[in-house]
Amino acid sequence: MRRWIKVAVAAVAVLAIGGWIAEPYVQDWMLLRGACAGALPGDAVRELAVHGSHFTEEESTTHERLGSYSCSLGFEADDGDDELLLRMEAYTRRDDQDREYMSLFEERGFSPYAALPGGLPGFVERFGSLQFLVPCPDLGRDTEGRQRRMLVRTVFGREAAAGQPAAYETAVALVAAASDRLGCGARPLRTPGGESGPPDPEDDPRTVPFDKADSACARALRDALPRPSGWRLADGLNEAAPTDRCELRTGDDDSGEGERGMTFAAWYGDWSGRLVTDEGVPRPLTATARCDGEAAGFALSADEDIPGLGTARQRALLRAFAEDRTRQRGCTDLRVTG
Repeated sequence: MRRWIKVAVAAVAVLAIGGWIAEPYVQDWMLLRGACAGALPGDAVRELAVHGSHFTEEESTTHERLGSYSCSLGFEADDGDDELLLRMEAYTRRDDQDREYMSLFEERGFSPYAALPGGLPGFVERFGSLQFLVPCPDLGRDTEGRQRRMLVRTVFGREAAAGQPAAYETAVALVAAASDRLGCGARPLRTPGGESGPPDPEDDPRTVPFDKADSACARALRDALPRPSGWRLADGLNEAAPTDRCELRTGDDDSGEGERGMTFAAWYGDWSGRLVTDEGVPRPLTATARCDGEAAGFALSADEDIPGLGTARQRALLRAFAEDRTRQRGCTDLRVTG
């Protein structure tokens, strides 16, 4: 009789534990603990799951010999379907990094993107993923003597509330997790403050009157720009990122009619060589330099028929921009085409 009582009690306990595990909030807790090597900040990730939706599945893959690590977490969207909440991919091999940048910076490399705030080493690319490139001191240098780095790409699903500050906290935690998994040894990143999340690169950038701007790009171009009071500036410089960007606009800023513009861009790394050459021949209005032992490229793209901005003046502006960038980043061997 006592044996049957013990069996019954054990069965009740198993059923109770099973029911507890089946509770949606317990499943959320278990999935968060297991996702991305347990590195996800719980409160931040819950903010990204709109309307308090429940998590559905997680997945992680590590290929140490290939220098890659990925993880993802899904959640239940408003329509009840399983949707991607976030996915992270990290690479320490140069070939994988170059492939990623070749897809982001097509042809002349002027695809839209937005700078990350707070000195974070990366940018938001045109499709919305957060791109980080960090040095890996524990991996040393490659066969060509270049500092090994890790590229981390973080994507938030289309149904996730990725425009929140929680996206930054989550992405920074994922960079740290990838660094641990791949033996990178990257220094921890700091989450930027503020109440806004990652911007949409497809939106028009915020501009300020050029003659009132006190930013690095304004200081670099002020002496070379004709009629500074007629321009507006969007400064996308970030000393820690693998790319820089400045945009200038002139004309009717309200209606857009008659508006003309220029875009200055810089790319740092040997992958940038194809953006400033055409089958080995330098493209017009480009410049090159050596930064941290690797190639760097600079270029200017301008609308046609801007009064007072012929080719010679544009080349002078490009030189001013490139000289400022090389000086700020400690680069050498600057050469401007033409």
